[in-house]
Amino acid sequence: MTRQAVSKHLAVLEEANLVAAQRHGREKRHFLNPVPIHEIALRWIGKFERPRLDALSDLKRTLEGDDHG
Repeated sequence: MTRQAVSKHLAVLEEANLVAAQRHGREKRHFLNPVPIHEIALRWIGKFERPRLDALSDLKRTLEGDDHG
């Protein structure tokens, strides 16, 4: 990947607020911004997590013989 391509990708991530940048002289250092990444995880991954946890809970109740729910 070329330096220019990396710069373009970092600029897009910066615009999306997924990375933060700090200038140190001629260098520009990029850091992950955990807040929006966490929010994305809650929105996208969280919706798949709930049914999985419900299924595990149902399995536990079934295996323990507690079918009352």
